[in-house]
Amino acid sequence: MTKSCPPHPKSVPEPATWDARLARRLVTPLVGTPVTPNHLTTVRLAIGLAGAYCLSIGEFWLCSLGAVLIALSNFVDHTDGELARISGQSSKIGHFYDLACDALVTVLLFLGIGFYVAAHHPAQALAAEWLGGIAGVAVALIFFLRMRIESMVGKSGTKQASMGGFETEDVLYLLPLVTVLNGMTPFLIAAAIGAPLFAVYVAVDYRRVTRRERAEAAMHANGKTAQPSRKEGNDFQAVR
Repeated sequence: MTKSCPPHPKSVPEPATWDARLARRLVTPLVGTPVTPNHLTTVRLAIGLAGAYCLSIGEFWLCSLGAVLIALSNFVDHTDGELARISGQSSKIGHFYDLACDALVTVLLFLGIGFYVAAHHPAQALAAEWLGGIAGVAVALIFFLRMRIESMVGKSGTKQASMGGFETEDVLYLLPLVTVLNGMTPFLIAAAIGAPLFAVYVAVDYRRVTRRERAEAAMHANGKTAQPSRKEGNDFQAVR
């Protein structure tokens, strides 16, 4: 059996966002090399973990470094998917690994911000840690529900809204600026409010998709049971 050739990079549709387009140009030379999308996912995970750790220390310069690493990790997150598309190396295991790394880095990011705010505001330390935990748990729930939706209706069901070449997660590119302007506390509060609200929205969407899938399955099952009945009626008419 011959091995199928990977698609030509120019034959794959152009990404919708600017960072994904830049990521594709950077990984195009990697097509045909031993580097795989999972390697890039691991690099993204390592950068994200280092960034979350630096954020949790509480020192300003380490926090600034952590913010830069988180922004870099967010960009590298596009490279594995683009390499998989243009090299024909997409796989379910690789996609699940990518989603798991995304969830882990994002959860630890908010927990790290909670520890940073707690270090700078000892009087509100417990509240800051709780806010980081709430945002982290909400993000974990969002990733889980989106993964379930994707397993039922495909990637189109979890595609992020984009406008002008940017999407929702691109707000993480502003994290270094937020750090320099000492805006971590309002950023944490906004995340602790916005993440649970978005989790509720995703939960409603998940319930809607689940109901639709059950209805379609029931209609399909009813259609199968109706076919033998019609066939028996035709056979009876033929005998008559």
